This record gives sequence, structure tokens and C-alpha cells, in this order.
Amino acid sequence: MTLPAELLAFLHCETPDNWISQALDHPSELLIDHANCEKKAASTALNLMFRYTDKPGLLQKMSRLAREELRHFEQVTAIMNKRGIVYRNLSASQYAQRLRQHVRTTEPGRLVDTLIVGAFIEARSCERFAKLAPNLDSELGGFYRSLLKSEARHYQDYLKLAREYADGPLDERIEFFARAEALAVVQPDEEFRFHSGAAVEVV
Repeated sequence: MTLPAELLAFLHCETPDNWISQALDHPSELLIDHANCEKKAASTALNLMFRYTDKPGLLQKMSRLAREELRHFEQVTAIMNKRGIVYRNLSASQYAQRLRQHVRTTEPGRLVDTLIVGAFIEARSCERFAKLAPNLDSELGGFYRSLLKSEARHYQDYLKLAREYADGPLDERIEFFARAEALAVVQPDEEFRFHSGAAVEVV
């Protein structure tokens, strides 16, 4: 699968091959956690809408993004139902927390950092869909290919908003989170999740 060069450059590392192997060994957890990720992405967009009501550009982008993420949630759970996979709670991976722990607590830094983190999460999701798709059955592989365009747009939307609301140059801050994100991807995790690192022991 070919991804935009700018997206690949945005991410400082590729998903490790052993994560792909773990995903193929745990198809139920892959889909359940994928559904969880779509639901969390919609929640993040809605939370931003409620928190920053004075920013019309953000409101429009996040409204559209939340609808798309909820639609993806519906699509994933429909595939799960067809395959007899019961939706259930799973513990969250450490990936998002490894990024969000660096978010500043005062504005506009809080908003800008939250948007940068959103951009990296969306970009990584896009990269993982692309790496997974050729290894999956035709239905699921086709579905993941269909998500690439929207996920790539989501990362761009987050990044554009971050630049719009920043109070100065943003390249150094993006580079900081790029390093943190790359580290999160290669850090060992004991449980397989859609955004987990290189698990050393899958439970």
C-alpha cells in the first residue's frame, strides 16, 4: 500500500513487523480495539467542540470528524457481528497516554498540543491500516484500504488547526511529539492493542 510521502515523513518510524504478526494472531482483539479507537476518536472530537466553542473552524472540522469516526465504529462492529466477535471492554494501550502526558496545561499550548497528538494518532492509524491490509482477507483488507483517505485527511486537519491556533512557530513542538510517538511505537507492551508497541508477551 502506498501512503503519501508527507505522512510517512511525519512519522519517524514504521510499525514493527512483529506488531503485524501479533495482529494476525489476534483478529478478535484487533477488531474490538479498532472499534474502541474509533469511538475514542469521536469522543475526542466532541470534547474539543465543547471545550473550544469560540473557534468556528475547529467546530466545523471536529463535527465532521466525529461523524466519520462514529460511522467507522458502526462499520467495524458490523464486521465483528458477521464474524461472531462479541464487542467487549479491553484495557487501553499505553500509546495515547505516552503522548498526552506531554500536553501542556495552559492555553493555547493545551489546545495546540492536543491537536498535534491527534494528528499523530490519526497518521499512525493510517499507516497501520496500510500495513495490515495486504495481509488480511479480502473483506477486511478492502475495508482498511477504504479508511486510508479519511484517516490521512484527519491527520492533516488536526495539523492545520494546530498551526492555526499556535502562538508561534510549531516545527520544534511537532518534532518533539514525533520523537515521543516513535518511542511509543517501539516500547514493549504486554498486551496487543491496535496502537500497542512491540509486545513482549501477548495476553
